[in-house]
Amino acid sequence: MAPVPVRPGIYKIHAHIIGPTSLLTATEYAVKHGAPVITDRLNPLPIEQDWLIEPTEHVPGAPYVVRLAHHDKAGLVIAEDKLWVNSVERTELAKFTFERVIGGLKILSENGLALRAGHRGAQITLVKPAPDFQETWTLEFVSPPNEEE
Repeated sequence: MAPVPVRPGIYKIHAHIIGPTSLLTATEYAVKHGAPVITDRLNPLPIEQDWLIEPTEHVPGAPYVVRLAHHDKAGLVIAEDKLWVNSVERTELAKFTFERVIGGLKILSENGLALRAGHRGAQITLVKPAPDFQETWTLEFVSPPNEEE
């Protein structure tokens, strides 16, 4: 499928797993490659659940990087087919595209692997895309990018 353009801005990223709303969440404690990224219930603090999605460059069809909206450098990185958040240079952030699927979007890495939310609290893994609701996500637009970003 063709990639779907996403308006640059701050989002909450909802996982499609059974139970109460689950959001893509940066955990507090770093291990190995950074802090593991999981799904968790809505946290009243946006520090760990608001994500800035922006294109890598300002040309149509460019992939996107995803970083914490309230942190200058911390963004999503991929290591060992798992998703982490770490403070790295922008060029080291993972690149993603979005594809429309029934019920939402599929988030794909630059290697064509899909983000998968196994269950609440599990680290997000990257897998070969399949028609699986655990690989379906919804982007909830919160606001445009902060002016100082």
